[in-house]
Amino acid sequence: MRMVVGVMVLGQLLTRILLAAHAGDRLAAARRILKDVPLIDGHNDLPWNIRKFLKNQLREFRFDDLSDIHPWSRSAWSHTDLKRLRQGMVAAQFWSAYVPCSSQHLDSVQLALEQIDLIRRLVNKHADSMVLVTTAEGIERAHKEARLASLIGVEGGHAVGASLAVLRMLYELGARYLTLTHTCNTPWADCSTADEPGQVPQIGGLSNFGKSVVLEMNRLGMMVDLSHVSVPTMLAAMTTSRAPVIFSHSSAHALCNSSRNVPDHALRLLAQTGGIVMVSFYPHFISCGEKSTLEDVAAHINHVRKIAGVDHVGIGAGYDGINL
Repeated sequence: MRMVVGVMVLGQLLTRILLAAHAGDRLAAARRILKDVPLIDGHNDLPWNIRKFLKNQLREFRFDDLSDIHPWSRSAWSHTDLKRLRQGMVAAQFWSAYVPCSSQHLDSVQLALEQIDLIRRLVNKHADSMVLVTTAEGIERAHKEARLASLIGVEGGHAVGASLAVLRMLYELGARYLTLTHTCNTPWADCSTADEPGQVPQIGGLSNFGKSVVLEMNRLGMMVDLSHVSVPTMLAAMTTSRAPVIFSHSSAHALCNSSRNVPDHALRLLAQTGGIVMVSFYPHFISCGEKSTLEDVAAHINHVRKIAGVDHVGIGAGYDGINL
């Protein structure tokens, strides 16, 4: 779980930055720090946009700079290219192999494989700028080489088709976290919509098979991602897991009462078990409205730090999967 430790430095970095007197000094301090310490972003949905816009065809995809290329330049969903990643000094990016809920019990396993294939081909196409990594050591090595460490996270537990064998094969293909649910329940875990008014939980957390999924992920070395799950599922997973868990793109429920965010009692348990919340930039999770600011994001980071502690804060912007 050294990968999680690599992310946990963010809170300490923020403290050093804030000690600088002026905005220019703080920005310069941040850049100095990020030259030494890799900044890891927990969630980016670019691969799904490539599927939507290009049907996963990469031959004409100019990833270096998409700012003037149709349809990317006109899409509210498009935020990511190599130029902007360099400008933001992002050292490591988890690319999401997202599987929509509409595929559950149908072709979800195939879609997961196709999206992992896409991520691997994208990285190989830009081998001078990107490299696929599966370990914390790989992130550190890529940072020294000035290449973007590219990692794979599978979003949606239905991607495993209720099969531990499929889970193991996703790990062999490079997946290093699995989001236990998306916006739909799986047969073994409740999603966050189960916490919304008028909704009835299907399971009440994790089933026995869901707990076996968590334990098998522990055995493999795949991180358990609790973004999108219900609060009972969060608590059951943290109690079951023998390794720290992550929230790859969630924020603080106390500041925005979205069911996608993490309540304080779960943050306290997260601190006890060594996990991390990677704060999302989506306004509906930050200000519970259509607009939010960097100050609002900072407030969520500070709240997670206040409740869980400085070692349990990360960033999971959610770029290319948000339209605001």
